Amino acid sequence: MGTVKRAHRRGASALTLLCAMAILTAPGLGLSGTAHAAPAAPAAPSAPGAPAAPTPEPGAKSLEQIRKEIEDLYRQAGSATDAYNLAESETKVQSERIVQIAQLIVAGRERISGLKDRAGAAARAQYRSGGLPAGARLVLSESPSQFLDSKDRLRQGEKATTDLLTELDRTQHDLQRYAKDASTVWQKLEANRVEREKSKKRIEEKIKAAQDLESKLEAEEKARLLQLEQEAQYKAQTQWLSSGAMKDVNGKATDAGKRAVQFATAQMGKPYEWGATGPGSFDCSGLTSQAWLAAGKAIPRTSQEQLRLRKVAVKDMRPGDLIIYFDDASHVGMYVGDGAMVHAPRPGRDVTMAGAGSMPIKAVVRPDA
Repeated sequence: MGTVKRAHRRGASALTLLCAMAILTAPGLGLSGTAHAAPAAPAAPSAPGAPAAPTPEPGAKSLEQIRKEIEDLYRQAGSATDAYNLAESETKVQSERIVQIAQLIVAGRERISGLKDRAGAAARAQYRSGGLPAGARLVLSESPSQFLDSKDRLRQGEKATTDLLTELDRTQHDLQRYAKDASTVWQKLEANRVEREKSKKRIEEKIKAAQDLESKLEAEEKARLLQLEQEAQYKAQTQWLSSGAMKDVNGKATDAGKRAVQFATAQMGKPYEWGATGPGSFDCSGLTSQAWLAAGKAIPRTSQEQLRLRKVAVKDMRPGDLIIYFDDASHVGMYVGDGAMVHAPRPGRDVTMAGAGSMPIKAVVRPDA
């Protein structure tokens, strides 16, 4: 059964890929082209005699209402995924910090042990001399030269003792600070663990709710649902292009941008999976962050963190730039040129190409600014 589903998904992905590539490889198009891609037009009406879409019962939700509800649930899951990914990346940083602190504590304890050994050696030396203080031995010396030599040694000894005590005190304070830092980091680590669990629960709840809605549909209704989704994207992209948003967009990709685009487009057909960064599946920011990592540039893991990268105007957009979508910055795609972008849409969908204006744009950011 799993093989059949994967084959079916790959078949659909191949069809999407062919449509997208037909758009992007038309004469005159390319990474630095100025033509503007729109998503494939919605499917034509059913031929005469074909089964008509089921008429909803009075009071029942229409397919369009269901589509919007499913879309909203996946959007909420996407936002929770961003929170999960952020907590995950912070947990990694904090775990590394705890290891560093532990190493400092071990080194500090070894240092204190060494200082105590030195202090013990000095005490034993004084005991062997009969316990006579160094100052008294200095006064009782028999010759001027011995007196001066002893005086210098006394000063050196006093300085060494003072330095020893100062270093011992400083190391003990360092250990106290390390212990306090470790406690603070552990608290943050625990808070992140709790946040991750909450986010994971929200993600799973939203995805399950969306899948439950879709599972109740007949095969014809599911096909119509996909068509409605494509029609909504087509409408949004067409309106965006009609607004003149792409009129002055003709930026050329940098070498790094080309490598990022090549990586991202090579992942087309692979499934969306929340929290995934490849190689077999991706979520939206997992795809963009890995694409730029492959291009030699490490960028933040989540779409909300990627929003902090240098912003550029839409008219200055070039292939490789990231397009952040929705007010909560819960989705991101990579601009590939010609009015198109590649992204990992949502659970149940594969990495694909779509119109850059098929969703509400919040900002465009440049990783290689």
